[in-house]
Amino acid sequence: MKKSDLLHTTVDHYDIKAVNVVPMIEMMEKTAFQARNLARAAKIVDEMVADKDCGIILTLAGSLISAGQKGIILDMMRSNMVDAIVSTGANIVDQDFFEALGYRHYMAEDRFKYGLDDDKLRELHIDRIYDTLIDEDDLRLCDETIHKIADSLEPRAYSSREFVGEMGKYLSETGAKTEASIVLEAFREEVPIFCPAFSDCSAGFGLVAHQASRIGKPKVTLDSAKDFYELTRLKVKNESTGLFMIGGGVPKNFAQDIVVSAEILGHDVPMHKYAIQITVADVRDGALSGSTLKEASSWGKVDTTYEQMVYCEATIAVPLIVGYAYHKRGWEGRASRKWSSSLDKDQV
Repeated sequence: MKKSDLLHTTVDHYDIKAVNVVPMIEMMEKTAFQARNLARAAKIVDEMVADKDCGIILTLAGSLISAGQKGIILDMMRSNMVDAIVSTGANIVDQDFFEALGYRHYMAEDRFKYGLDDDKLRELHIDRIYDTLIDEDDLRLCDETIHKIADSLEPRAYSSREFVGEMGKYLSETGAKTEASIVLEAFREEVPIFCPAFSDCSAGFGLVAHQASRIGKPKVTLDSAKDFYELTRLKVKNESTGLFMIGGGVPKNFAQDIVVSAEILGHDVPMHKYAIQITVADVRDGALSGSTLKEASSWGKVDTTYEQMVYCEATIAVPLIVGYAYHKRGWEGRASRKWSSSLDKDQV
């Protein structure tokens, strides 16, 4: 078995523009269970993007880009349906930035789902993400690129937003291998991307290498408190906000918490007006990912007028919900807030 025997069929990304799902969602609205919940969530997202005063924060958790969701997020960004992104580092670095460098994710044969051949994959330097595969040698080159970017920067503390911005600048100036990149699009459209746990991905390996090579010398560091302060400043600047949360984890809590953070800084801001979460987690184990939006309301984070939990796997729910909002076209006439540049200029 050779690497080329397994890495041959690439994962393709959804194109929500190709299919108008509005009639299907309208049928789902008159059914039951999660179909009805999904339809209500789609209508809330449509209302949120049509609300021109609302700043929209998209949160990403889980392996979404490797699973073909990148095109959906790009369509949201290009339609001004997203004003800021809070994500795991894996989606942004290991997956999106990785593909922007010219590498790909590949479909795995069904037999690999069960883990019986993981030892063989390891020998071939192939990593598995459930039923997709990635070339570990390519991923190491991605790590080295992060190291290179860190070495090129002024040694100081950066928010993850600032560092991801430098990644976008690198792609813009050196020539990304594809225009289909969230990091590149965010750089061009000044959409801030926050990765609160940034080192928990390929960025971590590159930054570790950078710091190890500069023992006793000034170095680039990441400041998670600066991340929190920057996103809080956006809430203060734009009091009306909505959350579209794919998965849970750190991105979910980070985005919700800025309401409380703003209050601690002395600003009387409203709770997030809109909130939708797509998750397969539930409340039984007490984990954050399954905590309901109604529970978040008890903390003063989320208003319950326009909130909806959808218990569904993201690769099914996201194309339907976003596809509905896209084809309803409530986003037309919505202006880009260019929050990245405002963060660089303004202070609270």
